[in-house]
Amino acid sequence: MESKFGNMVITLVLITAIAGLALSFVHKLTEEPIREAQAAKLKKALTQVLPEFDEVTSKMVMPVSGPDSIEFYTATKGGETVGIAVKTYTNDGFSGHFDILVGFYPSGVIINTAVLSHKETPGLGDKMDAAKSDFPMQFKEKDPASFNLKVTKDGGDVDAITASTISSRGFCDAVDRAYQTLMKEGGNHE
Repeated sequence: MESKFGNMVITLVLITAIAGLALSFVHKLTEEPIREAQAAKLKKALTQVLPEFDEVTSKMVMPVSGPDSIEFYTATKGGETVGIAVKTYTNDGFSGHFDILVGFYPSGVIINTAVLSHKETPGLGDKMDAAKSDFPMQFKEKDPASFNLKVTKDGGDVDAITASTISSRGFCDAVDRAYQTLMKEGGNHE
C-alpha cells in the first residue's frame, strides 16, 4: 500500500481540527472557573490592603507611565473614603510582567501591598509575596512623597530581596506607578 500526499494532507487536517476543537472545549470549560478564582483573589487582596469598608467602586485609568490601564478601587465606609486600592503592574520583573495591588490612605500613605500574579523565580523573586518573606512589609505605612521607592542600590529606601534585585526593582516600579497615578488622579482625598 502506497502512501499518497493527498491522504497525508487530509489526515493532518483532521488531526489539527480535532486538536483545535479539544483545545476550544477545554478553554470554554475552564474560562469561568479561572475568572471566578481571579475575582476571589482580588476580593481577598482588597481586604488585605484597605481598611474596613462598606462598599468598593472601581474605575480604569491610564497610568502616568506605562502602556496599560490600571484599576482604582475606592473604598468607603459610611459614605466617606477610607482608602484607595490601585491594581498596578510592571513589565520589569526578572520574568517580565507581574500585577500587584497597593492600598493607600486618602492622604497617599501606603497601607499595604498584595501580589496578584507573577512568574518570578521560586525561592528568589517570589519573595515579594508577603506569604514568602517580609520584603513587602517595608512599604507599609510609608509616604511615597518622602520614602524613595527605589532599591538602595539605585539610591532609594527599599532593601532589595537578596539575589533578586531585578524583581525588587520591578516591585518598586509597580508601587511607584500606582502612587504617581493616584497623585495625577487627585490623591490627597482627605
